[in-house]
Amino acid sequence: MKDLEKNFKLAKKQDRRAQKALYELFSAKMLAVANSYTNNIHDAEDILLNAFLKCFSKIEDCKEWKSFPFWLRKIVVNDSITFVRKNRNILYSDIEIAEDFPDDEIDDRLNEIDLEEIFSQIPEGYKLVFNLYVFEDKKHQEIAEILNISDGTSKSQLSKAKKWIANYLKAKENGQKNTETAKI
Repeated sequence: MKDLEKNFKLAKKQDRRAQKALYELFSAKMLAVANSYTNNIHDAEDILLNAFLKCFSKIEDCKEWKSFPFWLRKIVVNDSITFVRKNRNILYSDIEIAEDFPDDEIDDRLNEIDLEEIFSQIPEGYKLVFNLYVFEDKKHQEIAEILNISDGTSKSQLSKAKKWIANYLKAKENGQKNTETAKI
């Protein structure tokens, strides 16, 4: 923590060594965040580099060294979402799912879930909403604003994502080699 405080203060003065130290401290974690949105390590690396450039050019906007990791993560998430929206054709369905899929089924299996494997196959719309809701702790109204969709679509996509993941896990559990059957 002491190094973070010191490097943050020096980075605000455009000290290149301090910027490098911050990059080395956070790059692996932020790369994982970007990759969870893109499923492409090369795209995630591009997002990461651009996010750090933005971070260091606007570091004055971050007032407190303690909030730097959260501020940086927000930049990475926003840049990842922007990248996905620009480069992928994502279709959201406004159809509501009548049945509410039980969270317990997914919660009970969290230790078994290989997120990288799942995120490489889950449909884009489901993945974006799921990431924002579960990992970024956003509410449906915030997700709707970020993705330019309705609240109902956000809720529907989250429900569909949970169902897709549960079906994927069931298919995998049953030994099905082709887990494409996880599609709704």
